[in-house]
Amino acid sequence: MKNDKGYLTPEDYAEPRCLLCDEPYGVTPQVKAVPQQRIIQKMNEYMSRRDYAGAERHLKYWLEEAKLGYDKRGELLIYNELVGHFRKTANKEGAFDAAENALRLVKELDFEENVSAGTTYTNIATAYNAFGENEKSIELFEKARAVYENNERTAPELLGGLYNNMALTYTALEEYGKAFELYEKALAVMERVENGELEQAITYLNMADLKEVELGSEKAESVVFGYLDRAQELLDTPSIPHDGYYAFVCEKCAPSFEYYGYFLVAKDLNKRAEEIYERD
Repeated sequence: MKNDKGYLTPEDYAEPRCLLCDEPYGVTPQVKAVPQQRIIQKMNEYMSRRDYAGAERHLKYWLEEAKLGYDKRGELLIYNELVGHFRKTANKEGAFDAAENALRLVKELDFEENVSAGTTYTNIATAYNAFGENEKSIELFEKARAVYENNERTAPELLGGLYNNMALTYTALEEYGKAFELYEKALAVMERVENGELEQAITYLNMADLKEVELGSEKAESVVFGYLDRAQELLDTPSIPHDGYYAFVCEKCAPSFEYYGYFLVAKDLNKRAEEIYERD
């Protein structure tokens, strides 16, 4: 059909993108953003109940919605969540596939110097470490560190998480000096964060593992017990909310206490976690 000026417009001759929509080829589609905050909130609810199957369905549903809505930022968020989810459920193939897509989107969005890139690198590096890919892990951790330390918008808790997880990889690579230095940095950073005691407790337990590996059980005994006592004090901080995340941390820390013979502490932490899960 000709318009009132006598010539054809693209709408007159361009085929639609699909039979169910009116967008012609060559026209950039309008982005329909997914509700990122709601997605994260719901994800936290699933995790507080340890409903991993529900969490995975939730993320995959919103991933398809983000793709249909051409929302690449939303896709990046969800792929990051999937990396963490598959790491926790020991799904290596799923984690690595989500990681590949997340890295692709960081480039497509031109986010490589943004805090978002640092978060993505840290998340994927943590997964690589969990599955024994330590060389790949440290490469991404170093990229994340460069982004975070050179961006004034980096939140302290992001730096703390980076240093803590990066130290785990250096420990696996038997570079104990670098690992210990990073743990000290993590402790210092988390002192500035509200309720940072939980991350500090995890760090002290990681330091205990580091010293046992580096020095041997007998030589490290007094240092290890000092770190364990400090971790216990931090987990007992009265001001910390006893929510789903607290339950997750208690459950995560309990095996370390049990390993070193703190059986009553481990039992108590598991009990706290169970009470929170049952309550929520």
